[in-house]
Amino acid sequence: MQRFTMPILLAALFAGLIGMSQGGMIDLYIQTVIMFMGINIILSSSLNIVNGYMGEFSCGHAGFMAVGAYVSSLLSVWLLTDDRVFGPAVLSPELALVIFPLCLLGGAVAAALAGLLVAIPSFKTRDDYLAIITIASLYIIKSTIENISAIGGPRGFMGMRSVVVFMEDVIELPWMLIWIFISTVFTIWIIRRFVSSTYGKGIIAVRQDEVAAEIMSVNTNKMKVVAFMLSSGLAGLAGGLFAHVLGYVNPGAFGILKTTEIMVMVYLGGMGSLTGSVLSAVLFTVLMEAMRPLQIIKWVIVPLMLIILMHFRPEGIMGNRELSDIFPRLRRWFQFK
Repeated sequence: MQRFTMPILLAALFAGLIGMSQGGMIDLYIQTVIMFMGINIILSSSLNIVNGYMGEFSCGHAGFMAVGAYVSSLLSVWLLTDDRVFGPAVLSPELALVIFPLCLLGGAVAAALAGLLVAIPSFKTRDDYLAIITIASLYIIKSTIENISAIGGPRGFMGMRSVVVFMEDVIELPWMLIWIFISTVFTIWIIRRFVSSTYGKGIIAVRQDEVAAEIMSVNTNKMKVVAFMLSSGLAGLAGGLFAHVLGYVNPGAFGILKTTEIMVMVYLGGMGSLTGSVLSAVLFTVLMEAMRPLQIIKWVIVPLMLIILMHFRPEGIMGNRELSDIFPRLRRWFQFK
């Protein structure tokens, strides 16, 4: 019965969210905040693979998010809507429920391939040099999007809202809330399985001592490729969800400030702590909503938070521990056979 505890809790949470949404107990604003919590959980936990478990220093996560956002958006609009750029829809809008997850998958795959291009230079670089490479990749991606006028360039791209409406027309449910919940649970599950696997142990060995890991027959280059591609692919998944929640995507949304937000969540939660990434993403989302009236001032506060955090508590809320390490009785809920 213990192995079914977590699935039962997740099913109850899922049913509760959908029930409250359908019953009008939570309005669209609260639903949007919850959706951004899920997206932030995906972003923070995926960056934690590279910056936490592997011990590298990547600063280009927003770029991979942009790749996923644009690719999934272009696919969904091209396949399902009548658009001035792509012309008539390729497929019937009634297929939206089937096509939409495939579009998200396409964005995730494209982002993973972009991550591969960054993983290769990481074979010979670490720390500050890798940070420079990833920042450069972020600006390359952002500048490339801004200079493709067919997809809106700096003006942005829209039309994704119609895809969401098509899904709701098929079955009247809060589909974006549903897909984000499923994606968040999938992200946590796959990262947990990954870090507990042989590959995951190899990545942790790279963090401890890369030279010693190579001596112990760990293929460090392969580990880096796997980690970067998984991290980037999940960021692309979050980007696709982000674009369809807003119904509009702009390259300006994926600048260095977005990367800073994600890094704040990772370091706030704790390096190498999946539980910490989840907790910090929830806290950070609530904090950002609380600071919304401050407008531009909050973009001063967010980087300042990172500076203060690094000075007073560099290990974050959880350090490298999980919730099950603090409460041992929870371990049986998080075991994967």
